[in-house]
This record gives sequence, C-alpha cells and structure tokens, in this order.
Amino acid sequence: MAPSRRNRAVNSTELLNHRSRGITDAGTLLRHNMKVFRGILLQENRNFIKVWSKTSKSTIKYENAKVYFENYLNCYSCAHSEPQLLYKLPKRSKQEKFEDALLCQSPLDKTLASSSDHKPSLLALTADNWLYRLSAETGEELQRVYLSSNHKFRYLSWEVSQETFYVKSIQNKETPLQRQAGITHNTVMHLAIFHVFPLQIVGIVEINRQVFGKGVIDVVLSQGVLAVSYSNKSVKLYSFEHIVNRFMTETLVLGESSSLLGGKTVGGAQVGIPVNIQITDCPPVLFEVPCSNNGVQIGGYPWHYIYTPPHKKYKGTHHVCSLMDNIMATDGIQNMNCCSLESDGIFFHPDDSGRIIHIGPTTINVLKILGELNSGLPSKVIEDFSMKTLRNNNLTSQVTVTSSGRTVKRRFHQLDDDPDQETFRMVEYEDELDLLAVVVTNGEEGEGRALIRLHNNQNGQLQRKIDLLEPWDETYRHDLFFDKDTIVHIEQKHSNFCCHVYKLEANKK
Repeated sequence: MAPSRRNRAVNSTELLNHRSRGITDAGTLLRHNMKVFRGILLQENRNFIKVWSKTSKSTIKYENAKVYFENYLNCYSCAHSEPQLLYKLPKRSKQEKFEDALLCQSPLDKTLASSSDHKPSLLALTADNWLYRLSAETGEELQRVYLSSNHKFRYLSWEVSQETFYVKSIQNKETPLQRQAGITHNTVMHLAIFHVFPLQIVGIVEINRQVFGKGVIDVVLSQGVLAVSYSNKSVKLYSFEHIVNRFMTETLVLGESSSLLGGKTVGGAQVGIPVNIQITDCPPVLFEVPCSNNGVQIGGYPWHYIYTPPHKKYKGTHHVCSLMDNIMATDGIQNMNCCSLESDGIFFHPDDSGRIIHIGPTTINVLKILGELNSGLPSKVIEDFSMKTLRNNNLTSQVTVTSSGRTVKRRFHQLDDDPDQETFRMVEYEDELDLLAVVVTNGEEGEGRALIRLHNNQNGQLQRKIDLLEPWDETYRHDLFFDKDTIVHIEQKHSNFCCHVYKLEANKK
C-alpha cells in the first residue's frame, strides 16, 4: 500500500529550495510563489506605504499595474517602487480624442503571424470612429481601423475577456419634435464585434425596434449572450452565436475588399465596416425575466440568476432562482433590511466558486448555493461566512429650537451608511493571493477616514488592516484596486481627480 500523503505547512525556505532545484512545474511554481508572497504580505513587519499621488482634470483609469491620465494619453507603470512614466502621447484634438479603451494581454496559447500581436496592447476608440491598437509599453501605433461614417461609436466592452470585444454606438433617440410629427426611428444602436490576437472583425449588427420590439432601451453582449433591456422593466436573452450563424450575409476580413462596400477595403478611411449581420426576424428567446432597473445576473453552480422583481413591495430584496426551471431557491430572498442612502449590492463571486457576495453598510455576507442538477429538489442558499462592522447602535437625540424659543427633542436612528459611523463601502478580490480587500470608512473624528481590511477568501477570517492616509469624502466617487504589492485609490475631488499609490515595504527600524 502506498503511504498516505498528508498536508503540512511548508516554509518559504523550502519552497525557494524546491524552485531552485526545478522540482515544481509552472502551475505549481506560480501557486507556490503566490503562497510565499501572501505570507510576506501578511507579516507584521510589512506595511503599505503611500509612495505617490497625482491629480488630473480628466478621469483617471487603472488596469494591470498601469495608470492612465489625460484620456489615455499618459501612461504610468506601477511595477516599480514608485510609478514611472511609460509613455506620453501628443495631445489630440476634440474630434480625435480617445473616448474609451481596453487593455489586451499577451496570448499564451497561440502562434501569431506578427510579433506585435504577441505583445500587450491598448485598444483605443476615438471620437471620430477610429479604433487604434497601441503598444501597451510604448504607446506606438500598431494598427488602426475605421469603423463607420454613418454610426457614432462610443463604448468598448469585453464580450469574452481577452478573446472577443464589442464597440457600442450611441443610442438613436427620438426628439420630442420627431415624436410630435410622427417620425419614428427603428434603429436603436449598432454593435461592432471583434476578435483579438489577431485583431479581426466578426461583424456589425443593427439593433432594430421592428425586430426586438418598440420598448428596447439598451443592449449588452456578454459570454455569447445578447441581453436586451426593455422599458417595461424586463430583460430578454438571445444566443449571439445563433444570430451570427443565421443572419451573417458576408464574412469580412480587415484590409480586404467586400462586396457590401462595392469592392472597397474593409476598415479603410472614409469607408469603414459594413453591416454584415442583418437580423430580419426576432431570434428565439433563451430567457426572459421582469426585473427592477433592468438588472439580472447569471452565475453559480448549478446555474442560477439574481434579480429584483419590478414591484414596490420587493424593493431592497434580491431573489435567487434556478435558471433551469425558474424555481426560487430555499432562503433565496436576500434582504439586508438596511436604511441607507446607497442601496446594498449583490453579485456572483469573481473567484468562479459559484458563491454570492452581498454587501451592505454594516454586513457582508458570502453565500453558497447548495443543489444538484436533475435532483427534483429546489436548491438552497446558505451563509458561508459573514463580516460585520463595529459600531454604536444607540439612539441619538436631536435638539431643535423653534422660532418661539421652545426646545424640541426628537429621537431618531442614524442611517446605516451614515459617514460618521463605521461603514462598508466596497469589496475587491485579489485572485492571485485569494484575499478579499474590504474598504471600511469611519468619520467619528469629524473627517472621513478609510482603512482596508484583508480577509481570507475561504473563511472570511481577518488577516490584517491597512490605513489610507488621505481623507475619504463619501459625497464623491472612489475606486480602489488591490493588485498584489500595490494598492491604488482613485478619488474625485469636485471637478478634479486624484490617484494615490501605496506599495508594500518592510518597516524601517
């Protein structure tokens, strides 16, 4: 009988020794490296120190250890002890400015014709409908494609991350004068779908009210599903693969001629890309659900969806139902019962565990779905673990003096997300370290302050706390990113924006 293997703690010296001797494979090596790094990060003699701050009059973006300023013209790398300027592109006119961008990583499983296709790149959409592919390290132009002179494109989004993306046009809305004159526009918007590595066009599709219905207000493409939102507070899902297979009139290739363009080049200047996916009748509906704010999320295992019914009595609740038969899970109605300015948030855990994160001002619940396919029994939602704030819930007296000088005392409960109390604001998941970074604010001393609590993603156990030095004003927007040894806090201050960068360092004796 082979001896049984048992798990035991392995210290950093042993792991480094194994690595130097080539004992581990690539996947195991990466996991060991992250285990070593996580142990270092959680040591008491390590701290996150603010090393850099920079302000801007335009929105600041962060992704994959890069900070973008001035509408993606200036890029700083956070890979060093302090952010360093990677590149600075020339100023662009209002007509040529970058409207939106996506960062593409290097493909590891493909051999591509061009060496530049193997390098990380930035996809940038301009105000005059050009799609640029720029080097993520130098800003050098690698490729550009003209989209259309007929449709105004504005937004970039991933359909399948690092595989397929789409460019969405602005909505074609009727003006009051057009409605009064009886003039209707059937076209809602256009979507241009691309593959990356190499950059290649799938097609442009028109979203039409005659096909999908008069109440269409928005469209999203994700994971092969076309999600259409309606003004009657419902969402319908369609198979995009079915749409492409049935309604594509011609396969397009960038840089080659097309009969739809009279033999002109696809993606060429002033020519653009033709509409080659022409939906003539409504495709089969995969799934339909009435929901508040046109919001439905699908995930978990077995597949479930989360939504809020569009009725007043269900406001503030989140319903978890089976996607297969629409049966609500046992204990599937989640309600924080909080009184706050900001509503609670709920979403499927980004770690692909199928769990659910439900975040409120005083409580964060991590939930599990228990159920089996074809069991005939409803699934069940149970609590995996919970995190709570520490606060004083005593009633507070408010004194009011009337015009006659009479004093009136009224007892009231503070809002659950009152900035003077310890409050959960957001949760960020660090996948490589398997840690949850929870932002907690507290304004008891008169000025809003924030700290980050790092929790074990498997059991919720608190690992350590990290103080943010800058004040936290909850009346403005904040974004926080936790990326291994780097914390990036982007905040809005009136009409300006500011980026703060923290780095992991050893405490100086």
